[in-house]
Amino acid sequence: MTFTIDADNNITAFATPEAAAAAVAAGAQAFASQQELAELAGGWPAERLVEIWNSLPGVKPVKSFQSAQAAVGRICARIQNLGEPEKPKPERKAKVSAQPAKRTPVKTKTQKKATSPKKVAKPTKRAAAKKPEVREGSKTAQVVAMLQRKGGATLAEITAKMGWQKHTVRGFMAGTMKKAGFTVESFKPEGGERTYRISR
Repeated sequence: MTFTIDADNNITAFATPEAAAAAVAAGAQAFASQQELAELAGGWPAERLVEIWNSLPGVKPVKSFQSAQAAVGRICARIQNLGEPEKPKPERKAKVSAQPAKRTPVKTKTQKKATSPKKVAKPTKRAAAKKPEVREGSKTAQVVAMLQRKGGATLAEITAKMGWQKHTVRGFMAGTMKKAGFTVESFKPEGGERTYRISR
């Protein structure tokens, strides 16, 4: 690339030195590198370098340069794109968010939370104890009949009628009778014998 600069500080870029020959013939000065421009600028006043820089398109105007060398360097760097066809600016595409727009659910008055069916309350132990079911003729029924008497039944009476050992009677009272829903009281009167009865 060959450049020419005329008396009015207009810089023109040419593809070849031959193409720049006409401008040189008209009085312009040619240069093809930063070094050649520096040689030309050696005979110019510092003000001319400032004027050349300020006449370039898209630059920030200055009042002076630190040195002629600095001015030449900046001018050469700036004019490198002269003569090249302008690149078309890419069209800006609207940014499309990859994330879907968040939608806030609209709550309506008709929406109601599904209610779970109400649990039927289980009968309490006391309620179950009021109406225990005992199969007629069973051992449990026989013992219950004895314990329901006004004074209850002694341990000896139960063992005699049922043919059980004492420990069997105690186990029956604590286990079977309790499971059947009966509350059995055990007491021993003074000088008396261990007695069982169903509490009311």
